[in-house]
Amino acid sequence: MSTKSAAAATGGYDRQRELQAFDDTKAGVKGLVDAGVTAIPAIFHHPPDALALNSASSSDDDTATIPVVDLSGAPREEVVARVKAAAETVGFFQVVNHGVPAELMDAMLAGIKRFNEGPAEAKRRVYTRDTVHKVRFSSNFDLFKSAAASWRDTLFSELAPVPPRPEELPDAVRDVILEYGEAATKLAVRVLELLSESLGLPSDHLREMGCAEGLNMVSHYYPPCPEPHLTLGTSSHTDACFLTVLLQDGVGGLQVLVDRDGGGRRRWVDVPPLPGALIVNIGDLLQVCVGSLSTTEEIGSESYARSMLLALPVPQLVSNDRFRSVEHRVVANSSRDTARLSVACFFNADIKGSTRLYGPITEGSDDPPLYRSDVTVQEFMARAFSKGIQARSLDYFRLEQ
Repeated sequence: MSTKSAAAATGGYDRQRELQAFDDTKAGVKGLVDAGVTAIPAIFHHPPDALALNSASSSDDDTATIPVVDLSGAPREEVVARVKAAAETVGFFQVVNHGVPAELMDAMLAGIKRFNEGPAEAKRRVYTRDTVHKVRFSSNFDLFKSAAASWRDTLFSELAPVPPRPEELPDAVRDVILEYGEAATKLAVRVLELLSESLGLPSDHLREMGCAEGLNMVSHYYPPCPEPHLTLGTSSHTDACFLTVLLQDGVGGLQVLVDRDGGGRRRWVDVPPLPGALIVNIGDLLQVCVGSLSTTEEIGSESYARSMLLALPVPQLVSNDRFRSVEHRVVANSSRDTARLSVACFFNADIKGSTRLYGPITEGSDDPPLYRSDVTVQEFMARAFSKGIQARSLDYFRLEQ
């Protein structure tokens, strides 16, 4: 939208100028809170249709909608079955006995809190929208593309395959972020093994195909909002990655859009904070991409070995909509004095270096392929981030039926 049309659409005020003025402060939403605002600026106002379901109520039935999977408390085949069921229905599940130490999770949240509530100058030093930087702080990565800004600030850290230099990391998180990233990666690989087995593939199949080669850690800070009924903490979206591992504190606010009765009537369901748990959700690329070959029978075959030796692109198998990447969002923080904290680990291929091609898996199903078989991660991510957080790229890569 041009500056002129933006001004006209919002009753005459220059939205582009307001966005730029906010960004120029390099203080984020926390800066507005520190300045004592009692009414949120118009750039944060979301349209009524985006807020119509903003008051989803929590109930025992809703809580049960988001499965809790004990990764160590049952025979492996039972754990595989539970993970598969969650991936095929709601696309979200909480995991306990996951192997990430509680004290490490607490330290990660504490570091993010220190960073966001520390000296403003420390945040300004890493405030940038230039993606060449592995570590960057900003408010709303799609600030100038989205229809409305959301009430949150974000520290972005590209941790794998090549981690940042220690001096690139803010002091507040330097001692914990890499250790937590390694622990979250171990959990992601563990879940990918379970998902591989659920598809009848070798347990290392997804890992070998690079589904956790890349790690971007996105740490959100949601300050208390003076008018939470007018905005959101994060707009409705899906994750443009293979798998997400999310650490949230006890404040709550995460909601998932689910079809409770299978009749197509979707509603927002709360994902309640569960002490000690981590949240796992399926990303867009895992809905599309989960394997490595055009047929599982080719594993170990001469043709496969030859293609690997020649470094030729081999189409990577995809779930073909067997797994579900579902819309989710975060409501604005209605607390008077407590910020909400979350740390999302987005696992992907090596976005900058991967040349693999991804396409649908069709073994064991009579369904035709639903997506292209020549999608690169670079193409997928470029499409996703060119449109802003609310745009979903899956339909762009879907084949006409």
